[in-house]
Amino acid sequence: MSIRLYVGNLPRETSREELDSLLTSEVGDIGSAKLITDRKTGKCRGFGFVTVETEDQADTVIEKLNGFVFKENTLKLEKANDKPKAEEDSAQPSEASANPRPSGNRRPSNNNKAKNRRPQANNNGQDVEFTSNSTGDFAPDPRWAGELAKLKEMLLAQASSK
Repeated sequence: MSIRLYVGNLPRETSREELDSLLTSEVGDIGSAKLITDRKTGKCRGFGFVTVETEDQADTVIEKLNGFVFKENTLKLEKANDKPKAEEDSAQPSEASANPRPSGNRRPSNNNKAKNRRPQANNNGQDVEFTSNSTGDFAPDPRWAGELAKLKEMLLAQASSK
């Protein structure tokens, strides 16, 4: 069974050949290395993965290269967290399959924007009084008070011209 290792804090100028030569010179002949690159620029995104055959090889690689200074960057190596396979999910529900929406800082999709908006009142030219539930009167934000006063004058002028 092969084991994947995460290699982090790689310099942006790193090539796959340089990563392979580093691994070969420091650890010896091991499995394969994969450098993650930016789609647009083709440059290294700062991390990659190394695949080794045994647990002992994985421990050796981590021991030798974790904290190793490569092109003025201190490398970080650890065992990678593999994505769960479909057959493992059906046999044993994982936390990811139990909660289909992962937590984290994600932007809401465009579908949620409509849900977060306030409904706009359709007053058909009638006067609308804004009140607050707590005090009974409406106090506009002082940063916008001047603009709100102008808007109110324009609406009154428009209503009186009809």
